[in-house]
Amino acid sequence: MQFFVHYFLHLGFPGIVAYLFYKESWKKVWLMFLSTMLIDLDHLLATPIFQADRCSINFHPLHTYWAISIYIFFLFFKKSRIFAIGLIMHIATDWQDCLW
Repeated sequence: MQFFVHYFLHLGFPGIVAYLFYKESWKKVWLMFLSTMLIDLDHLLATPIFQADRCSINFHPLHTYWAISIYIFFLFFKKSRIFAIGLIMHIATDWQDCLW
């Protein structure tokens, strides 16, 4: 169940948010949201790269509290807002994994 919830929140939920709030350009916004998954490249710096029970929050460099504060800061600027929303949704998804 955790696997399903995790990937729905990474792939499906951003599409729903894009459609509900950006009807005119929802496909473009959804792709922008999906592009924020590139922050998972920081997982390549970990040893082992994948560990099922590891909480990403505050472990990987782009998932630290410092990085999250920058993502929140980006919300205040129109040009970076969509990416900031995507990054925050991504972090929220990874955070819920820590609760399982």
